[in-house]
Amino acid sequence: MNLQTDRPGFIRLTASDRPGMAQPVPERDIPARPWGIILLIATIMFVILVAAWEHYWRDYGATPSYQNSKGAWADQRRRIDQGEGNTLVLIGSSRVLFGLQLPVWEKAGGERPIQLSLEGTTPLLAVEDLANDANFNGRLVIGVAPDLFFSGFAYRGDVVAQYHTQSPSQRVGYWLSKHLLEPYFAFYDPDFALDTVVKRQAWPPRPGVRGFMPVRKLMVADANRNAHMWSKVENDPVYQNMAQRIWAQRFAGPPPPMMDTPEKMQALVSKQIGRAADAIAKLRKRGVQVVFIRMPSAGDYYAFEQKAFPRATTWDVLLQKTNTPGIHFEDYPQLQGYTLPEWSHLSHAEADRFTAAVVPIVQQIFAGAPKQ
Repeated sequence: MNLQTDRPGFIRLTASDRPGMAQPVPERDIPARPWGIILLIATIMFVILVAAWEHYWRDYGATPSYQNSKGAWADQRRRIDQGEGNTLVLIGSSRVLFGLQLPVWEKAGGERPIQLSLEGTTPLLAVEDLANDANFNGRLVIGVAPDLFFSGFAYRGDVVAQYHTQSPSQRVGYWLSKHLLEPYFAFYDPDFALDTVVKRQAWPPRPGVRGFMPVRKLMVADANRNAHMWSKVENDPVYQNMAQRIWAQRFAGPPPPMMDTPEKMQALVSKQIGRAADAIAKLRKRGVQVVFIRMPSAGDYYAFEQKAFPRATTWDVLLQKTNTPGIHFEDYPQLQGYTLPEWSHLSHAEADRFTAAVVPIVQQIFAGAPKQ
């Protein structure tokens, strides 16, 4: 068979076509095809499929929202090193992230804080980072979610470290995502990614492997990391129940090995309190004012916290060892009686109301006024 004559357009010659000759670089002509029409059809199919995926998630209740990405956190952290080191900073886990509303704080307190909280992550990583940064000499509100703070758990622990090593390409990628994708596409969210959706299908369980549902989407955020609870968590009973069941997994299961005895638990709690004390001592030398805040929890989540991390051996010891004031929601009538749809986070409207109530308390503490 002669490829050049029998199959025009395909002239990839091999060593068998040239006996006794060195093998040259293979060649292949591009066959004559209606490439313009093919490109048009592929483009139309791409647009249809993307539109269908977008429609599916919008129908599910999703709306365009900015991602709480590493780049978004770094963008806010960078403000401190670019001249805003004397401002108020909020650091905590998800309860502070979308439980304290920046516009409400600005209206009630006259300043808009920098939001550096990270979901599922101890705030001590960011606190230690600021303690080592001479550019920061402002005021600091540190959220204490007992199961995260006193265990040192850091689901997003790499975010703080990456801030100091962020490459130009990473910054450009964040900028492009923030300006060209996130404001316009509802499906552009990690919880709606195709591989994530596939993984959480009802696949047959493997023998001996305990199934564990990962935390689902709970919040939406704006371009400056002001976040609030996603309306679906508040208004969809099925989704709300699923969120509660996801939290309940940690209530009934065995504790992790580092916390499976009272001695290990106490050692772990003491270690985290020691970290806090060391960081706050550094901050205090620069004149930084610090206050801890224990955000509300409810239902089974609150009961779990009371059992696993009782106040007397965690919160009270933290304030004593760090010699730092604290705001515990149980101590203030105006910080109680709020709605937490899935036991752990305030609804959007309740977050507004809670923020307006907590701002005067924070200001009184920073001003040195007696507790009211």
